[in-house]
Amino acid sequence: MNIEWRKSSRSDDGTGGECVEVAALPGAVAVRDSKNPEGPRLTLTPAAWRGLVAGVRDGRFDG
Repeated sequence: MNIEWRKSSRSDDGTGGECVEVAALPGAVAVRDSKNPEGPRLTLTPAAWRGLVAGVRDGRFDG
């Protein structure tokens, strides 16, 4: 399976900071560190992905 990874345009702040890439899989969403593409990956259900995105937007993971 050829996985198409994408990075948000908002994650490139020009400082080489922390960026993630996501890929849509059948029935799941994969997440990886863009600086370590061969490293570990998280695989989330679509519901878990939506919860993670909502938490980030709400600021629940700041600090």
